[in-house]
Amino acid sequence: QVQLVESGGGLVRAGESLRLSCVASGIIFRIKSMAWYRQAPGKQRELVASINSIGSTNHADSVKGRFTISRDNAKNTVYLQMNSLKPEDTAVYYCNAGGTWAWYSYSPSDNWGQGTHVTVSS
Repeated sequence: QVQLVESGGGLVRAGESLRLSCVASGIIFRIKSMAWYRQAPGKQRELVASINSIGSTNHADSVKGRFTISRDNAKNTVYLQMNSLKPEDTAVYYCNAGGTWAWYSYSPSDNWGQGTHVTVSS
């Protein structure tokens, strides 16, 4: 059974940084593509960033240059480093495991974490 546990969210001011973590279990992590999504109040869930098994990454245009996805296969963990945060980054951030990665796209699997809240004040 796949389990994904996100952490690292919180309340920060605009311009500050956070690092989200997602620890995976129940999968062979090193061969899986991983992704971060977010869902703001009243909006649809959107893809933020994804990474494949060899470390190739995609980032949404809205976060390019500010957010960086990375992975540590020894720790079964995927990270999202978020710098220069803006109020519009406020959302619940979700981890997805085992989706289909391609250049400029990611199709999610049914494996989702419970989410971690990020609130950015102006």
